[in-house]
Amino acid sequence: MTSWLHCTIRRPDASYRLICFPHAGGSASAFRGWADGLPEYEVHAVCYPGRAARLDEPLPTDLPRLAADTAQALRPLLDRPVAFLGHSMGAVVAFETARLLQAEGHQVAHLFASGARAPQLARPEGSGTAGMDDDAIADALTALGGTDAELLADPDFRELVLPYVCGDFRMFDAYTHRPGAALACPVTAIAGDADPQVGAHHAAAWSEVTDGPFTHHTVPGDHFYLTPRPPFRLIEAALSRKVAHGAR
Repeated sequence: MTSWLHCTIRRPDASYRLICFPHAGGSASAFRGWADGLPEYEVHAVCYPGRAARLDEPLPTDLPRLAADTAQALRPLLDRPVAFLGHSMGAVVAFETARLLQAEGHQVAHLFASGARAPQLARPEGSGTAGMDDDAIADALTALGGTDAELLADPDFRELVLPYVCGDFRMFDAYTHRPGAALACPVTAIAGDADPQVGAHHAAAWSEVTDGPFTHHTVPGDHFYLTPRPPFRLIEAALSRKVAHGAR
């Protein structure tokens, strides 16, 4: 479990564990400082293989397999309610992980889908990585912004970062949504009003993946709106309502 999850502050009395799934090309460091911003919860960031402390491990190449491995790592944490937040590709990994756990009888308390098109939506024509070399994929991420774009612009880091950035993009591009049972948990979709990839209707379509309550928020910012303005208050409001009605 240690290699898959990073938790900076253990909070044994927290009502929820919040599990955060990074975007394509991202790492657990994307959620640095979230434990301070969410003092009522125990925050864990998923550590994907092939980067940071797991740099020597093989890169993930199959998104459902990545979700299955993450679900396996999370099982020891299910003694308390867990909520998931995933950003961009991470939202789809979180969704697939939640589906696997639900099928085993472990109900995720809430899914926050940030900066992501709903998984069942077809990709826009020409939006994939087909025909793109590594530099073109890196340029696409750089155009979106985010901390990884800064690393890609640095020649000293580019060679180190490029393999897992491109690997994640190609893995996500190869993902195909499989019909199955809807989630039973509440789902909240959050997207920036200037996100060039995720429009309001793309985020609203997350309502189709759950039989539980659905909420959609549009916030100021681009695809990486959560870097300067993490949605802490939205998360707190959603989870505090659940506590008020009794966490399950």
